Parts: sequence; C-alpha cells; structure tokens
Amino acid sequence: MILKNLNYPLDFKFKITTLSSDFNITDVNGNYVCYVRQKLFKLKENVVIFSDESRTKELYSIKANQWIDFNASYSLFQRDGSIVGTLARKGMRSILKSTYDVLDNQKNILFQITERNAWVKFWDGLVGEIPIIGMFTGYFLNPTYDVRDSRGNLIFELKKMPSLVGRRFQLHRKVDIPDEQETLIVLSLLMMVLLERERG
Repeated sequence: MILKNLNYPLDFKFKITTLSSDFNITDVNGNYVCYVRQKLFKLKENVVIFSDESRTKELYSIKANQWIDFNASYSLFQRDGSIVGTLARKGMRSILKSTYDVLDNQKNILFQITERNAWVKFWDGLVGEIPIIGMFTGYFLNPTYDVRDSRGNLIFELKKMPSLVGRRFQLHRKVDIPDEQETLIVLSLLMMVLLERERG
C-alpha cells in the first residue's frame, strides 16, 4: 500500500472528544488520506493507521522498538507486516531542538526532520506556566518542522497551526519525490506529531 496522488497541503487535525490521540489527515479538498489511532495503555507505542474514521480498513501500523530508550526508534509497517521504514529520534539533539532521522527498510538514512526554531518550544514551555496567559500560547507559539534530504534540500514543511488546544498541523510539500518516499515521510511525520504532543 502506497499513498498516491496526495493533494497538498494536508491537514492533521486531532479529535478532542476521545481519550486517545486520534486524528484525521485530510487533503486540501477535505478528502480523507487516513485516520490515525494511538492505542491507550500500552507499554510500547502502538499506532494504527486506517483508511478513514470508520476504522474498517487498516493501512499501516507503527510500533516502538524499545520500551525506554533515549534514542527511541519506531518501525513503520504495511498491513501485510512488511516494513516501510523507521523513524529514529536523536536523543541528545532533541533536548533543545527536536531532530529525527527517517530511514528506509534497509536502514539507510534518507531524510532528517528538524524543528526550525528551538526557541519556540522554550518560550512555549516558559509562558505556558503563567496562569491564564499560558492557555493562549497555542495561538502564537507554534513550531515548524523541516524535512530535508541528505543534500540539505527542503522536501516538506510541517507547521503547527494557531489554535487554543494545539490540535491542528498542516503539511506542505516543496518538491516532488517518489510515492514510496512520500509515504515514508507522511508516516514518519504523523508519528513525530504524536511524540511531540506528548512532550508538550
């Protein structure tokens, strides 16, 4: 299964009516790309990607490779169990500035995801502790994540959009790449969004 003919920008929109971190990914016309569900109460991350909110057709799954690992990695699987690739968080570099490697199924690093401005997260954490004012940081402190290839070319840009509860992200494609690589990046970014939301 490969995600094809995606019409950008894509919207990642979290549901606020469920306990789990469920969200929809839709294209610029409002059509479903997929529905993401993070299973609750699991010792290891377990994320399932469905074709839509009915959850009748599973497309992919993502599972953590370690329970506790500063340099955690997450394997991306197709429905038949074959591996698409891996998302690996760079531990030490992620303390101030979130950084992830995107690897293919042969463990070759193809892309890197980096937070554009580490100060946004710093000020979000600081201002977020201020009573009342902290409730509104989602309107003006929103990170942007760049996806670059091994040559440093910007391939994708993911932006957190202004909102009260920080529940919407928008993905823009900057250049055309093969469908297989595009699928790998979209899956990696949806997992990264879940991880970054957990970190605050």
